[in-house]
Amino acid sequence: MKSNQEIRNSMRVIHRYLGFFLAGIMSVYALSGIVMIFRETSFLKSENIVETQLEPNLSGGELSPKLRMAVVIDDKQGDVLFFKDGSYNQKTGLAIVKKMELPFLLEKMERLHKATTNSPLYFLNIFFGLSLLFFVISAFWMYAPKMSIFKKGVYFALAGTVLTLAMIFI
Repeated sequence: MKSNQEIRNSMRVIHRYLGFFLAGIMSVYALSGIVMIFRETSFLKSENIVETQLEPNLSGGELSPKLRMAVVIDDKQGDVLFFKDGSYNQKTGLAIVKKMELPFLLEKMERLHKATTNSPLYFLNIFFGLSLLFFVISAFWMYAPKMSIFKKGVYFALAGTVLTLAMIFI
């Protein structure tokens, strides 16, 4: 059975090299997380007009899945249905939609950040989440409990937990 010192040394080594290994993805998650805070604004986004040829004579409810967006018809003038950020000509089937899009690289980073089980990237997200959880646990194994740095670390961890709980419930 390993001694406490051997366990601490093992945790330090794994913590160190896993940290180096995950430095890139931690940077991506940090940047995309900051960008996602501004997702309701046009920060860093550019306007892109997309014309899509659909079947003619679709109703407002049929447009939503075809355009992959919520469509609520605001107005109708002749054969043209108007909705937020676009229009659809029922006679020709032409839909014109204004989309605000992030630059290519930021869009890809955000997609990685928001991956769900429908994406092959979700395994990476699970691995990353488990690695972060390991960082949390291994931090407490890096120093002997008798050391002052460990005691200070516990105080900082408690302060961080209190701050996190305050942010969640406020």
